[in-house]
Amino acid sequence: MKKIISGVFVFCSVFILAQEAIQFQELPFKDIIAKAKKEKKLVFIDAYAAWCGPCKMMEKNVFTQKPVGDYFNSNFINARFDMEKGEGREIAAKYGVRSYPTYLFLNGEGELISQNSGYMEQSMFVAMAQDINSAGNKKGSLKERFANGEKDPEFLINIMKLNSSSDYDFAKKASERYFENKKKTEEISKEEIGFLLFFVKSTEDSNYGTFTSRKAEIIKYLPEETYNEFDNQLKLSKIVEQSIDDKNKRINEEYFMKMAEPLVGKQLAQSKLNQTKLSYYEQNSNFSEFEKAALEYYKNSDAFEPNELLRAAWIFSDHIKNPASLKKASEWAEKSVMRGETSENTYILAKLYFLTGNKEMAKNYAEMSKNMAVQTNKDTKLAEELLKQIK
Repeated sequence: MKKIISGVFVFCSVFILAQEAIQFQELPFKDIIAKAKKEKKLVFIDAYAAWCGPCKMMEKNVFTQKPVGDYFNSNFINARFDMEKGEGREIAAKYGVRSYPTYLFLNGEGELISQNSGYMEQSMFVAMAQDINSAGNKKGSLKERFANGEKDPEFLINIMKLNSSSDYDFAKKASERYFENKKKTEEISKEEIGFLLFFVKSTEDSNYGTFTSRKAEIIKYLPEETYNEFDNQLKLSKIVEQSIDDKNKRINEEYFMKMAEPLVGKQLAQSKLNQTKLSYYEQNSNFSEFEKAALEYYKNSDAFEPNELLRAAWIFSDHIKNPASLKKASEWAEKSVMRGETSENTYILAKLYFLTGNKEMAKNYAEMSKNMAVQTNKDTKLAEELLKQIK
């Protein structure tokens, strides 16, 4: 009888604790959003990973506390998603989740209202939620409010912070409105300069006017040399745009150098031209021109990061036939492998060795790539296909 009573007591204790904790809805993401819209609440998503220690601590020590459960269950539609499985992967990509745990707060339109991360004590966690669950954040769609002309500085800063990676164009428009409405008599802050530099991409951007007119204030926080370099890069971007001959799918090199050299000098102008050619000819699948530009640009390969060289080597392995060029690409891939072996860089090196006739080394690195892919639960198909060709 005592065992039964004891068992019932334990069961009741667990049940009560479960009732006091945050109640996470086990529904598809779209249904979570629909429910929030219907009930006129915000969504709280615990974005976690199964291996994450702080995530487990939050689940055990914070989500189970009655004050936390009371507040979150009353005010939010709560859900949890493993960011490395199923729908979680799509959510992570959409909202730019890069660390765990991350706490996403969304409105009924699925728009990001706030994003925070890291382990938090109970009081801080609830205070954060109370701050986010303000009347301002429940007014409706951020895009609708923006379209209706809302100019509140905090509202616009929030859009910039939350959408800079997930919806850059929207964030950029918010930045333009923000700086258009900032009074000239108001001093610009360090944080505002950060926003300004992040969102100004062209001399034709409306933010460029703020960038030039506020130079004296900006160089209080930024060396004037850095300011001028940034300005020159913006001007170079315009010259790049004007140098592209889309009709003939080529870069007008003569025009580019004529305009860019007086601005930044011959060496920097030539470097920017080569970068432009690499990007443009890859996008347009003009690999003969890409080959020439890459060989020129990476002539002094020691000056470049191995991963950048590896990317060019991969393109060469897929599209270039010239043995001398492939030999150069294998040297680029070797630099990446020397930095640290991965299933990717060993595969590219193996393929380049095979294409240049070094079958023994090709086989060694293809087997290495396959084994590393197995160890890290990655696809082995490419390495296996290459091994069949080598044999």
